[in-house]
Amino acid sequence: MPDDDKHHHELPKRTLRDPRELRAMAHPVRIRIMDELFIAGSLTASQLSDRIGESPANCSWHLRQLAKYGYVEEAGGGTGRQRPWRPVIENRSWGGRSEGEAAAAGAAMAELMYQHEFDEHQEFERRQDSEPQDWYDAAFWSQSFAWLTAAELVEFKERIVAQILPYAERFTDPATRPADARAVRLVSWGFPARPWSEDQE
Repeated sequence: MPDDDKHHHELPKRTLRDPRELRAMAHPVRIRIMDELFIAGSLTASQLSDRIGESPANCSWHLRQLAKYGYVEEAGGGTGRQRPWRPVIENRSWGGRSEGEAAAAGAAMAELMYQHEFDEHQEFERRQDSEPQDWYDAAFWSQSFAWLTAAELVEFKERIVAQILPYAERFTDPATRPADARAVRLVSWGFPARPWSEDQE
């Protein structure tokens, strides 16, 4: 793990509560656009069109919607559909107890993102045998149960986030990435298991 102090900085935090912010991301094309921008750093609408199979006009429209709600920003240079865009790098969270539109928008966004990550994992399963041996060995999937208090689960969550923070600068500064580094999908969750009930017998 990197031990240089410059790598140990926290990303700006943003909690999504506005239903409009949540709905802006709850679209499969926009999730794919964000994926491509995170991997490439910056792309134009035309370049995104080639990568995700949508028209440049459609990509441009989705980029403007993402920019409206603070998910992407102009990277500078170019005009029109040749204007590059980059993702806004921040630690986003959503959820919490909410009602009405916010609850519905949050649930829709969560369901779409869970499905997207599942689809990406399935795609990796199909191609994993073609991966170099070191990456084949490094990839993992883990599932477990643990008896924890609510406070311990919070601590566990914070420890997971802390493991990622030393690499945060690599999002914004490609020069900090080792030559053999690749974008890696990291997904985690922890929640109380469904309580057992005598009614289930």
